Amino acid sequence: MKRIGEYFCVFSLGGFCYGLIEILWRGYTHWTMGLTGGAALLGIYFINEKYKRLPLALRCLFGCGIITALELFVGLLVNKVFRLHVWDYSRQPLNLFGQICPLFSLAWFLLSFPACRLCGRLKQLLCR
Repeated sequence: MKRIGEYFCVFSLGGFCYGLIEILWRGYTHWTMGLTGGAALLGIYFINEKYKRLPLALRCLFGCGIITALELFVGLLVNKVFRLHVWDYSRQPLNLFGQICPLFSLAWFLLSFPACRLCGRLKQLLCR
């Protein structure tokens, strides 16, 4: 039961931070981005827990992969299936279905550095 509370805290913080980053970046967000951000930080949390001995840059690369995969999955569902038009990267070079692109994957890689550090600190705080 303690682990569920730990994971809920990480998920909630990820959802809040992801939404806040979006608001600061483009001026608005969508509730689905809160869920996506929660899942992303939780994924990074799991990577940091399971592979804590890997170099930080490699864990960040995994984090980038998690966020990019979530963006593709959520984008296809939210933007293509439900037609909510939350984001569209179709004008970005080398985009995939307008849902992901290398420029934002690079941003997710860079964002994974503070996210990995945050996850390490959260682990210390939540597991005392």
